[in-house]
This record gives sequence, structure tokens and C-alpha cells, in this order.
Amino acid sequence: MTQNSAATPQQPPAPKAPAPSRRGLYVGLGLAALVLAGIALDTTVVRIGSDADVRAQAFSADSYGTAEFPRIQAFLTEKAVDAVTLASEVMADKNAAIEAYGTAASTGAIMPVSLTGIAGEPRSGIYPLTVEGVPEEITIRVQTGPAINGTELRDAPGDIAFGQFKNQIEYQDAGSGINRAMKAAVLDDLDTANLTGKTVEITGAFRMINPKNWLITPARMVVK
Repeated sequence: MTQNSAATPQQPPAPKAPAPSRRGLYVGLGLAALVLAGIALDTTVVRIGSDADVRAQAFSADSYGTAEFPRIQAFLTEKAVDAVTLASEVMADKNAAIEAYGTAASTGAIMPVSLTGIAGEPRSGIYPLTVEGVPEEITIRVQTGPAINGTELRDAPGDIAFGQFKNQIEYQDAGSGINRAMKAAVLDDLDTANLTGKTVEITGAFRMINPKNWLITPARMVVK
């Protein structure tokens, strides 16, 4: 017996999406152009190395110190007073000596000094120095690291001010960056662990608070 299979009805073809009109295309392109123009107007081109480029970068204490230390070193080399002369004037009239040679600072004054002395036994990287012609009541020491503390180098020229920085942290970091730059340029090539008994020539700065106690941060140092 023959069975007749039911015929499967054919589905009508899906309607085609209408092609976009030329007007709609032009409107879309116009809107895209307006968006791109708005982005361009809101974009500032910053040339590498320009002032705007520097401001856009985060503050780097080490970059700052590397840039500033050479001129601070040159300043102290030019302004340094021989330790024997400075000691005599400090003992005679501390304020007059500060007025003549010092740079005013928030605490004390920064005094530029040069000397030739013999290093004694160190304590935590700080060497006492015997300088011929300086009265015994004046203690002279120099710090050689590993850590270099204080802001004597930063404050010595008198033109690095808090207002140049975003906050107190950056201001302090600037001093630390200068100290690290000095250490890299001046101290790292010296055998600072074995200076006892050796003659050293130093140019640097100390903070005048007690006229009988000088702790020098070096800007130049030569071991004889």
C-alpha cells in the first residue's frame, strides 16, 4: 500500500534590510566629524622636554638632586671660607661671621667652609677632624655616609624655597635627592670606611647653631 507524504510548505524569503539612505550616511559622518573636532579642541599637545612636559611628570627627588648638585657644589667652592679664618671670626663674633659669610635658614645659618685636616676615628660614618690653626674648643666633623643627613646643601645657596614645591614632603625629598647626588659624585669613589689617620681636603657646609660644633656636609672631598 502506497503512503502519500504531506508536502512541506516553503517559507517565504526573509525581507532584506532597507539600504541606508544617502542622507542618513551624511548625517552620521557629520556627527563623527564633530566628535573628532571636539576631542582635538580638548587635547593639548605637550612637547617632550617643554615646561608643560616637566610639570606633567611626577616629582623625582633624584632627578632634581642630580640637576641641582653641580651648581651647589660650584657655589660652595666659590664662597667657602678657610676654616682657620672662619673659626677666628666665629669665636670673636658669631653674628658678625654669619652676616659676612652665612646663608639664612629656618634654623641657624648655613656656613660655607674649606679645610685640610686629619681624620680621626669615625662613629656611624662621621669623622672628627683635626685642623691645624683651629682652636681646640671647636669640634669639626664631616659626614661620609652611608646615609647623608640634613639639608645643608639644599639650603646653602639660599634660592631653593618651600614655595617651589607642591608640599613639605617634596621640599624634604629635594634635600635628600641633593645629598644622594653629592654622595654619588663625591663620596662613592672614596674609601670612606678607612679614612682614619689620613689627610683630607674638604669643601662643604655646616649649620651654625653652636659655634663650637661644626658638622660638615661635603661638596668636595679629596683624600691625600
